[in-house]
Parts: sequence; structure tokens; C-alpha cells
Amino acid sequence: MFKIIEKSKIWLSISLIVILIGLGFLCTRGLNFGIDFKGGTQLTIQLNSSTDKQEVDNIIKSYAQDAVGNTVDNNQYEVKSGDLNSEKVSSIMKELKEKYGLEDNALISQDEIGASVGKELTQKSLIAFCIACVVMLIYIAIRFEFNFGVAALVATVHDVLITVSVYAIFDIKVNTPFIAAILTIIGYSMNDTIVIFDRIRENAKNMRRANTIDIANISLTETMTRSINTSITTLFTIVAVNIFVPTVREFTIPLIIGIVAGAYSSIFVASPVWVYLKARAKNKKLQRV
Repeated sequence: MFKIIEKSKIWLSISLIVILIGLGFLCTRGLNFGIDFKGGTQLTIQLNSSTDKQEVDNIIKSYAQDAVGNTVDNNQYEVKSGDLNSEKVSSIMKELKEKYGLEDNALISQDEIGASVGKELTQKSLIAFCIACVVMLIYIAIRFEFNFGVAALVATVHDVLITVSVYAIFDIKVNTPFIAAILTIIGYSMNDTIVIFDRIRENAKNMRRANTIDIANISLTETMTRSINTSITTLFTIVAVNIFVPTVREFTIPLIIGIVAGAYSSIFVASPVWVYLKARAKNKKLQRV
């Protein structure tokens, strides 16, 4: 049996240090918001089947370093940048036409993206996050008990804060796929936590004379291998997608961070918080008596 709960101060301190450093960078430098939040220009270019998209990407970035390219249907290449004016777009298209023999109408569209779209999405995402947290808390409180719900919610918020902190520390660009990844992380982390809590509930019924620390330690020992193996196999898939499909990296990078944080919090954060809440409730009950 692993004595995880007894060392909970160490596990929580590690998370707290990362979060505090991240919040420090967040307050002083802020997040590195991309075009989806700051606004800019979006181009859609029709390429030939033989066109090297990596070379196209390099050409565009020579004019706008912040450009983000993405391949869409029928060899169309979508580019977003906050530093593309009409003159630069003309120069890019001229160079691409000369090098790859593109048609005169290869520039399918040129649209301006307003920063208000990103702000609106952020607001709606925050509302969705709050609603999801409330619904999950109610569900777990009914399905298990209220203390389980609070502990699961703490672990979920922990995962979001860790992911945001890593982005703030390493100044990684944040675009709309980051929001989608955060919402995905919430669901994944909650699922992993509930599996552990389900085992704690079963053991609590079978070990009525044992204290909450022993119940939590035994339950964690029994489920730890499963949690780690599930997270590793999931990471293998996402890392492979991140390496071989560069166009989705804005989604897979936060997922990788979040899954690692979720596996950590399910084992080292959620259960210690539950033990603390149970002990606190027991002390209050004794004081009343």
C-alpha cells in the first residue's frame, strides 16, 4: 500500500509552486494571445496538388512571422496573421504564382478577423465551464456525496490552472483551439477522478472500521496502475498526432499538458482533498457533540 495521503503536502506544494509561478507570469506578461483573440487577416489560397505546403508556409512567414497555416479541403491553404496588409498579401501571391504557377484567382478569400470574436468565445467558454462545474458537482453529490464533488471540482480547476500556467510560463500562443482543449481536459480529468472515487466508496463500505486515510491509500494503490496506463496510452496517441499532424498542434499541446496534470491531480490532489474534507466534517460533528 502506497502512503500517498500522508505526503499530500508535498504533492499539493508542487502544484501550488507551478500555479503561483504561472500566475506571476500571467499578471506581469499575460498570455500570448494569437490572431483569434487579437484580430488580423485570414487568407484562403488555392494551391496545386504538387505544391510543397511547408515551403508555402515558409514564404508566408517571411512576410509575417506570426502567420499560422492550415490545410483545408481541395488543396486549399488557410492562413491567419495579425501582420498582413494588402501590400504583403500582393507580394505573397506574386511570389507563389511565380514559383508554383498558381492561377490568377488562387487567392480565394481575404477576410479581416475582429478581436471581438475571440472575446465572445472566451466569455461563452467561461460560462460553459461554470455550468459544467455546477452540473458535475450536483451529479457527484447525488451519485456519491458532496465532499467527493468538491474534491473532484478542486482537481478539475487544478488541471485548468496548471495548463494555463504552463502556457503563461513558456509564452505559448493561445488561439481558439486552446479553449476547446481546456473543455476536453475538464471531461477527461473528471472521468479519471470519478473512477478513483468509485473505488474509495466501495472500500469505505467494506472497511467500515478503517479511517479515511487508510481507505484512500488502499483505493489509490488499487487504481493507480489503471490510471497511469490509461493516461500513458492516451498520451501516446495525442503525441503521435502532435508530431505527424502539425496543423492540430494548437489543440494537442494543451491536451498533452492537461492529461498529465489530470492524471496527477486524480491521484495526488483529489483524494487528499477528500480526506481533508472528511476530517474537517468529522471534527465539526465532534465539536457539536
